[in-house]
Amino acid sequence: MSNRQVARCGVCIALLAVSAWITVPLGPVPFTMQTFVLALLPQVMRTRDAVFTVVVYLLLGAVGVPVFSGFQGGLGVLLGPTGGYLLGFAAGMPVAGAVMHASMLPRRARGAAAGIALLAVSYALGTLQLMNVYALDAPTALAVAVVPFVVPDVIKVAASVSVAERIRHALGAVAGR
Repeated sequence: MSNRQVARCGVCIALLAVSAWITVPLGPVPFTMQTFVLALLPQVMRTRDAVFTVVVYLLLGAVGVPVFSGFQGGLGVLLGPTGGYLLGFAAGMPVAGAVMHASMLPRRARGAAAGIALLAVSYALGTLQLMNVYALDAPTALAVAVVPFVVPDVIKVAASVSVAERIRHALGAVAGR
């Protein structure tokens, strides 16, 4: 990795942490701005760098750095009710990266589809872990931890597409100097 890539990963890890701290509690799974930042990553970084960013973020949280929602950290968070969603971010990032490489779609459509793919993987893994931790059935888990988030998350994904355009433009301008 070049110094520039390492710096971008570091900035994105910090953005993930700060976005996790912007929280509105909605039951067992809080509303955060994390999905906005996560949707940006495959649009402005190489897939490998985006995956690396999310994995390092999760490792920092696992060892106790308070980077998760509610200024939490520790392995208990990853094993708790919201841990599946967090792990789903890492599992979903390669999927989102693959969608970004599907050149048959315009870039903005790929950005939106990548964000939706990332959300789908995170929702799936998060719902499974929530069901396991709280002994919930699938309809109840979905009603509590997915349905309330779909519309806000889709809005965040849509906003990420516009912001990603600006970021790519700014990074191109910096690279051109």
